[in-house]
Amino acid sequence: MEEILELLRQNARLSVEDIAAMTKKTSDEVRSIIRKLEDDGVILKYAAIINPEKSKASKDKVVAEIQIQVSPQREHGFDAIADRIYRFPQVKSLYLMSGGYDLKVLIEGDNLKEVALFVSEKLSTLDGVRSTKTNFVLKTYKENDIVYVEDERDRRESLQS
Repeated sequence: MEEILELLRQNARLSVEDIAAMTKKTSDEVRSIIRKLEDDGVILKYAAIINPEKSKASKDKVVAEIQIQVSPQREHGFDAIADRIYRFPQVKSLYLMSGGYDLKVLIEGDNLKEVALFVSEKLSTLDGVRSTKTNFVLKTYKENDIVYVEDERDRRESLQS
């Protein structure tokens, strides 16, 4: 299973036949394993990874990281407030963190004003939110093991003294 997961993680477009050849399993075995991984919720989704620097729609979006300090609720801890936050369509990722803040949220908006209004009118007003700190993403170099920048520089060292 792990070998098939890793192959799909690297390239979700691999055919069942290709995976079977790479793992020395039959196509039926691979199909069954993939179906089980999907049914068990191990594989949640297949998606294309878009380079934000090359996609007009993505390039024009504003991405922000918001650090949130919250007061956890009795008997629910951080889960109740996390549940309310991740339901907003602007929220792309949400993490429970250790350190100086409790939750890290990655959001996306069409412009700075939209992001600012989301933080001030939606996030900051939630019961249990004590403070927020917003940082805007200026450029993505690498994300989820994918390097987005093209390195065209010649990295060879000169032989001259």
